[in-house]
Amino acid sequence: MLQIVFFTLGASFVFLAVMATLAQRLIYRGLPWVDLAQKPVLALISEFLAYIAVLIFMVALVEGRYQVSFLKAIGWNWPQHKYVEIAGLIGLGALLLVVLSGVSHFLPIPKRVPVDQFFSRPMEAYLTSLFAISFGPFMEELFFRGFLYPVLARRLGVWMGVFTTALGFGLLHAMQLGFAWGPILIIFIVGVVLTITRVAARSVAASFLVHVAYNSTLTVITFIGTDGFRHLEKLNQ
Repeated sequence: MLQIVFFTLGASFVFLAVMATLAQRLIYRGLPWVDLAQKPVLALISEFLAYIAVLIFMVALVEGRYQVSFLKAIGWNWPQHKYVEIAGLIGLGALLLVVLSGVSHFLPIPKRVPVDQFFSRPMEAYLTSLFAISFGPFMEELFFRGFLYPVLARRLGVWMGVFTTALGFGLLHAMQLGFAWGPILIIFIVGVVLTITRVAARSVAASFLVHVAYNSTLTVITFIGTDGFRHLEKLNQ
């Protein structure tokens, strides 16, 4: 686990530094490196490349050291009754978004948080949304429900494993949410549901489907509410 964490941190820093340096020399001449590192498009590309490197590292670590299939080792286990189970998991993700949207009305939710900068322009909104319904949840599920939860469950028990995994999941998004406890609590609850799904179904693929459905429902609502990402100012109204 620690190897994966340190490799992820290192890869994220290296790819962001490389992308910012290339952008500074080829596109944004004269713009300070710190400002470039905060540009959403560069951040997304850097994160995508870092995640690919982390995925390769995860597979090499598991299959190289333990001589076992990667997907089997993390408990991917695609639903056996595909259509029925997949539909149910997608419905659970969509329902979770609707319910938590209602709960958020009773919580102190800031009008602006740092992640909003990824929805400043249509192109950035499209890229962010695409990442949020594909590779982003895939990598988060591999780490939190594939690697972290089993380790915590063995040491702390199932329910403490669920709680601690969800807590880590919430804290991962804390900086993006400006450390506002309301939004972080929402993400923590999402983490609890995802981890319970993984436990109940004995499948990381199941929690991945719920995760994608949750993010996709949010993306569709945002897309419709901003007239196809053409009026992103509505997000702060």
